Amino acid sequence: MSIDCMIVDDDEMVLSHLRSLVVQTPFLNLLSFHTNPADALIAIENENLKLVFLDINMPGINGIELAKIINNRKGGSAPRIIFTTGFERYAVDSYQVNALDYLLKPIEYEAFIKAVYKAKDDIEHHKQLPGTIGYTENDFIFLRVEYELVKVYLKNILYFEGFKDYVKVYVTNNDGYIKSLTTMKSLEEKLAVSSFMRVHRSFIVSLDKIDTITKNTIKVGKTLIPVSEQYKEQFKKFIDKWF
Repeated sequence: MSIDCMIVDDDEMVLSHLRSLVVQTPFLNLLSFHTNPADALIAIENENLKLVFLDINMPGINGIELAKIINNRKGGSAPRIIFTTGFERYAVDSYQVNALDYLLKPIEYEAFIKAVYKAKDDIEHHKQLPGTIGYTENDFIFLRVEYELVKVYLKNILYFEGFKDYVKVYVTNNDGYIKSLTTMKSLEEKLAVSSFMRVHRSFIVSLDKIDTITKNTIKVGKTLIPVSEQYKEQFKKFIDKWF
């Protein structure tokens, strides 16, 4: 499978470096590259892209603003976005615009190819699990993070871990988590129509992010999540749909 992609970065040296990384990756097909975000937007509207490597700090329209415009105009057909940035502080902003991942400059090929394979897997295999109520690419929730509400797209959420007065939200495009001032009960109500399930007093998981299942545990990425007796029967009904 060939993935048509685009690079948008106002720094010519970074642009050249990203082009070389794309060339090293056989299944990536670079349709165009741009230093001007306005030109990139025109191209995105006219090209059938699957993936955009998008700089954040750009004059005129920054990457976050451009991603919002792309999502609003393209909807469910919007390309996957991988942000490229020199600052980790933009991680939370990337969740709000449905970014698949973000790469910190200077970008090494190991980090680049890891993000690209994540995009490839999402493009090829992102399917709704049988027996669950799914969500579209534009479905999201707002979470209270410090003194603001942050939009988080449901497709990016791995699982929630509840504590006494806050919840950690683990997402696909970050090795850490978002700390939200909410409760597990409140989250259950917000996620009632989505493919999420509570499996423990302290855990709600995204069902399509589960990698392996044993009798009493679920593995999501490298994390083992316990299935408690209280929620085991409900989870068993979900598992039985596969047999």
